[in-house]
Amino acid sequence: MARNEDDFRIRPGKVRDRGGGQETARRIGAARGRPTSFVGEVHRAIRRAGGNPNRDPGAAKGGGRFNARGRGAATALSLKGRSAWSRDGSGARTRARRVAVKARVVKLNPQRGAARGRQFVNAKAVDAHLRYLERDGVTKDGAKGQVYSAERDVEDGRAFLKRGRDDRHQFRFIVSAENGAELSDPRETTRNLMKQMEADLGTKLDWIAVDHHNTGHPHSHILMRGVTEDGKTLNIAGDYIAYGMRERASEIVTLELGRQTELEITKQLEREVDADRFTGLDRMLIAEQQGREFSDLRPDQDMRDTFRQNRALLIERARKLEPMGLATEIETGEWIVSPKAEPTLRELGERGDIIKAMHRALEREGLAEDRHPARYVLHRESATERIVGRVLDKGLGGDEMGERVRLVIDGVDGRVHHVEMDAARAEEVGRGMIVVAGSAPPGPRVADRNILEIAGQGGVYRPSLHLERARSAIDRIGGDPEAFVRSHVRRLEALRRAGHAERIDADHWRVPADISPRAVKPTILRGTAPTSASASCLRPASTARLAMTARLGSTANWSRPAVPRLPIPGSAGSLRQWNAAGRAS
Repeated sequence: MARNEDDFRIRPGKVRDRGGGQETARRIGAARGRPTSFVGEVHRAIRRAGGNPNRDPGAAKGGGRFNARGRGAATALSLKGRSAWSRDGSGARTRARRVAVKARVVKLNPQRGAARGRQFVNAKAVDAHLRYLERDGVTKDGAKGQVYSAERDVEDGRAFLKRGRDDRHQFRFIVSAENGAELSDPRETTRNLMKQMEADLGTKLDWIAVDHHNTGHPHSHILMRGVTEDGKTLNIAGDYIAYGMRERASEIVTLELGRQTELEITKQLEREVDADRFTGLDRMLIAEQQGREFSDLRPDQDMRDTFRQNRALLIERARKLEPMGLATEIETGEWIVSPKAEPTLRELGERGDIIKAMHRALEREGLAEDRHPARYVLHRESATERIVGRVLDKGLGGDEMGERVRLVIDGVDGRVHHVEMDAARAEEVGRGMIVVAGSAPPGPRVADRNILEIAGQGGVYRPSLHLERARSAIDRIGGDPEAFVRSHVRRLEALRRAGHAERIDADHWRVPADISPRAVKPTILRGTAPTSASASCLRPASTARLAMTARLGSTANWSRPAVPRLPIPGSAGSLRQWNAAGRAS
């Protein structure tokens, strides 16, 4: 077939590449030839060891603002970029144990003379964070978390927070070893890490920690005051937080568990092939594509030793990503990984962790078999519907570093809901409580309709008459009729303060016939507009440990129970009983 001499394809080389066109084409997607100089041999060895021969260590800048300042900067410089791989006496390659470290600097107080902005966390939120760390169900035995320190196995966390009330900031760390379940004593590991940090930072540190085993990866939460041993503000170099702590933790865990062989690492990677999260294989695929058009996984390529030995696994992982639209094979062995791969896979991993947390909460309540995963609903930060149900679990939301909490709610609609919100909005909500979350319902509350029904044509509501009518129906289901009527009286108090009702005496309240339209405004859920659908819109319908109820959720004050000390019915039929009780009243 004749070729059109005007049709041609340009295959550009690297920037400033002065090589010929054929040589450039050979380097794009083809195997590198043997080095022709000693420097080339060195560069090839560096690449095989996992390094970048074109990087200038002296010219590298910190990853963020002021990363080179503060204590630990010199240590971070010596540890940053250090390879985890080495060879033992027999020549076999081994790798140090990997440890993930998350860090956050929490601003508590402004500098002297500065204004207190929204970026500062108040004492109430700091106290709440510690309570969540100490919550039930986080130890191996499902017990309450125990605070410890450098010297004591049982430490007073409240006293620690009190000492740091006037500190400018607080450091929060989460340390999670890749094989943390194999550690014999996580407390001793944490203490060794903090002791090493004291040596690196040149000061004694005031800290407490809590170990959590409620996830698939055991981890330790560390709270550290932002002051030195002489009371001055402690500023830690950003590079030490980003790299130094991780390397020090890796050294300590490796010292106990030993270095990992390539066979052990390969077995770990085999388990990652079908994982619905961001894995080490994904990281390797992206690294192989860095600076190129694609990841070249053909067998004749010059690639790093780790890539070569796990080439089959990398191809399997790429084929797993292909149906998800995250990887494309352009030629045999040549793969392009989408830029969306990492954020998409990380989001899938977070979703998987949430579903596991919901399942654990259901298992604890004995409801796992009755609630199919297809009925799980993840609302994250926005609920598009009104949720009424019992709180099965409460804990730290997101990455467990901030001031957000998550709730797992067993809804009256037969679904299990997961919502996240600011900790301040869920301060008085606990496991077992009945809550109303999401958008506010249209129209008046059920309590307002009950009040109008008892008031009748005369427009006078009598608590004694309401108690007389409701007693028999509520007694039949083991409830507290007096608490039920008291909740309506509290509602009337709220309406009176708003100018919509009048108190004649303790047993007589005058209510207008048009109380329904008047009462719409006071019934808006706390912190939201009538049309809002924010998940942060939350209020307890009862502080009692109930299974579910809807008609009694009419309290005007969070701190007061609408229906205290009621048994746990545990089924939707109980909701119908409550509704019947309300109609009978």
